[in-house]
This record gives sequence, structure tokens and C-alpha cells, in this order.
Amino acid sequence: MRIRTVFVSFSVAVFLLSSWGWGQLAPKIDNDFVQRTFGKDFTMVPEVGAMVGDLDGDGVEDVVIAARCKNPLPDQAEHNYEVIDPFYTFFGYGDPKVTMSFVDDNQMRRGLVVLIIHGAGSEAWRSEAPKAKFVMINLPYLTISVRRMKLSKKVVQAIYCEEGNALHETSAVFFDGKKYRYVPMGASME
Repeated sequence: MRIRTVFVSFSVAVFLLSSWGWGQLAPKIDNDFVQRTFGKDFTMVPEVGAMVGDLDGDGVEDVVIAARCKNPLPDQAEHNYEVIDPFYTFFGYGDPKVTMSFVDDNQMRRGLVVLIIHGAGSEAWRSEAPKAKFVMINLPYLTISVRRMKLSKKVVQAIYCEEGNALHETSAVFFDGKKYRYVPMGASME
């Protein structure tokens, strides 16, 4: 009899939580989410998708989303994000207003961006007011993944990129506490 009461109570609790929208707290990462969060000019790249990790090392989950956009600069004030270019900063050209005009020869990589949301609070990247949002431009990638990277004595989470050029080079982008930095990782051994 006691087991039946516990089971009925549990069933009622699950029903009430699901009817109050408990399962709808986590937003789905899709094109609608990307456009609500960053603007109508962005479209998600579903072949690459989205991944989560703690990029800024604060113990709160962040999200990385592969997307396309012709020009992210006009929407940055309205959607409260920063446009960054760690790739060309590595090579000495750091101003996104200038590097936006650099055109990639590869048609498949043209317009590719990486969207990053640094999470805040218990809701992490799902929060209505995240800690920070970034649009990373000019990063040449075919695929991206979030994995751990060792920097001298410290281990951080980084965005690894398969660049998809003739040499099959890979690279990584990591947050150093102040900004994102690009690091070439070499070519494939095949």
C-alpha cells in the first residue's frame, strides 16, 4: 500500500511539472534561437551544429554555434554582442571593421561565423542576460568541436577547427581570460 502511494504521488508530481512547462526550460538550438539571439541576418549551419563547454573557465556552461552571416556589424548594438576576429589578429590585423572586407577564395567558407554565448547563473547560456556574446568572423573551418587544450601548465576548453584547406590544417581558438586567441595546430600527417 505504501509503495502505491509513493508511486501515485510521484506520477502526480511529474504530471504537474510537465504541465507547467518544466520540459520547455531549455531552449532548442536551432535557426529560430540563433535569429532571436543574434539577429535575422544569421542562419545556423546544421551540418556543423552547436556544442557546449566551459570556454571562459568560470564553471558555467557556454555554447558554440556554427552559423553564416553576410555582415554581423549592424546588429551588434541591438543584440548586445561583440564582433571579434582572432584569426586575423594572430596575423597582425585585428580590426573586424577592416577584416570584414577580406574575402575568402573558398565559396563554401564565405560568410562562416562562430557564435559564442558565455553563460551566466544557473541557466548558463540559456539565460536571458548571458555574461557575454561573441560573433567570431573569418575563422576558416569545415568542422568545429569543443575540447580540452593544454596551455603550458593550464588546461582550458578550446574550439578546435578543421580548416579544410589543401594541407588539412587544424587550429584552435581559446579564451585567455580577456579575449579569444587563435593558435595554428599544424597540418595532417596523412
